Amino acid sequence: MMGQQSGIQEQLFFCFSLENHVPKDHLLRGIHRLLDLGDFRQQLAGFYSPIGRPSIDPELMIRMLILGYCFGIRSERRLCEEVHLNLAYRWFCRLDLDDPVPDHSTFSKNRHGRFRESQAFRLLFETVLQRCMAEGLVKGEGFATDASIIKADAQRQRRVEDGETVDWGDSEQASRPVREYLAALEEINDPKEPTRTLSLTDPAATWTAAPGGPAFFAYCTNYLIDLEAGIILDVEASKVNKAAEVDATRTMIDRVEEKFDLKPERLVGDTNYGSAAMLGWLVDEKGIEPHVPVFDKSERTDGTFGRSDFTFDADNNRYICPAGKFLKTSWRTKKKDPLRYRASQYDCLACPLKEQCCPNTLNRKIVRSPFESARDVARAITKTEAYKQSRKERKKVEMLFAHLKRILRLGKLRLRGFSGALDEFLLAATCPKSKANGEKVDNE
Repeated sequence: MMGQQSGIQEQLFFCFSLENHVPKDHLLRGIHRLLDLGDFRQQLAGFYSPIGRPSIDPELMIRMLILGYCFGIRSERRLCEEVHLNLAYRWFCRLDLDDPVPDHSTFSKNRHGRFRESQAFRLLFETVLQRCMAEGLVKGEGFATDASIIKADAQRQRRVEDGETVDWGDSEQASRPVREYLAALEEINDPKEPTRTLSLTDPAATWTAAPGGPAFFAYCTNYLIDLEAGIILDVEASKVNKAAEVDATRTMIDRVEEKFDLKPERLVGDTNYGSAAMLGWLVDEKGIEPHVPVFDKSERTDGTFGRSDFTFDADNNRYICPAGKFLKTSWRTKKKDPLRYRASQYDCLACPLKEQCCPNTLNRKIVRSPFESARDVARAITKTEAYKQSRKERKKVEMLFAHLKRILRLGKLRLRGFSGALDEFLLAATCPKSKANGEKVDNE
C-alpha cells in the first residue's frame, strides 16, 4: 500500500532544543568551546555610546562572520539567510528559533565605523592566536613566511595607463577606496601620483601579471606561520611587489615579538626574502637564522670566474683572485663606492687566466654588499641538513594559501581598499586557527 504524507498540522504546544539537534562531533562545537570573546567585548565597549537604543550585539556579528569564512560563504546577504535557516548556525550564534537575524547592511555599517576604528578584526585574530598558544599549538622555534596574490574587486577596463592624469573630482563625494587612497597620498606628502596603471574603483590595488596570463588588479596577503602546527601568527596586506612583501614580513616579525614575546630561532622563506638587506636585518639586527636561498647574481653563466672563485681577505679588506693577485678599493672611488674592488690593470693584462676572468674588460671588478657577511651565513646554512628540513616544512604555508583559495573561496576580494583587503585577510586567517583548535579538542 502506497503511503501518503499527511498535511502539516500546527501544534498548540511543542518542545524543541537546538542543543539536541547539533551533532556532538560537529566542527562548530569544537570552535564554540574555545571561542571566548569576553576580552573582545571589553576592548570594543569604548566605541559604543552609553545612551540610546541597544545595538546589535558585536559578538553575534563576529560569530556570524566566523561562520561565513569557515564555510566559504562569501556573501553577507547569503550568510544572513543561512543563519536564519541552519539550526547549527543558529546554535553557534546563540540565537533561538524565534530570534531575528541581523540585516546584512549591519555588517558594512559597523565595518566602516567602529570595527575599523577599534581594529576589531585584529583583536579577534590575536584573541584566537592567544588561545592557540595556550593549547600548545605554537612552539616559537621556527617561523615561515610567504605571500600570495589575491584579485581585487576592480574591473580591468576601469583603469588609466601610465602618465595619464586623473581627475578625482570632489574627494568628499568620492567612493571610500578613493578617499582612502587620496588620504594616504596626503599623509606621505607626495603631491605627485606614481606613474603606473591605476584602477579608478580601487586605486590602491596593484596592476600585475605576476601569475602569468592577462594582467589584473590585486593585493598580496602575507602570512607568518609557526612551523610546529602551521598556525598563522600574523597576516598583513601589501602591494604586489617583492619590496612590499619583504617590508610586510619585517612588520609581522616585529609585531609578533612585541605583542607575544615570540622570536624564532630560524625563518624559512623563498628567494624573495633572500635579498642582502633582508638577510642583514635578520642576522645582524634580529639574530635569526635565515633558512632562505640567497638572491645572488654574482655568479656568471659564460664560463668565466664568478665571485665565489675569489677569496675575501677580511683582515686586509681585499679579494684574492685565482692567480693570487689582489683586488682592492681605489682611493679615488672610496667616497663614491667603498664596496667596489678592482684589480690592477698591469696584473690583469699579464695574467694567463685573463680569458677566464675578464676577457672583455681591462681589469676585474667585484662589488661587495655591505651585508655580505650575513649572506655568507645564509649560504652556509643552505648546506646543512636543517635547511633541507626547513624547505620541506615551508610547504605548510603553501597549504594554507591553497586552503584560503579553494576551501574559503578567497580567490577574489569582495571589499576594496587596503583596509578592506586587510579585513578580509584577517578574518580568513582567523578561521584556520579556529578549526585547528576545535579539531584538537575533538581529537582529545
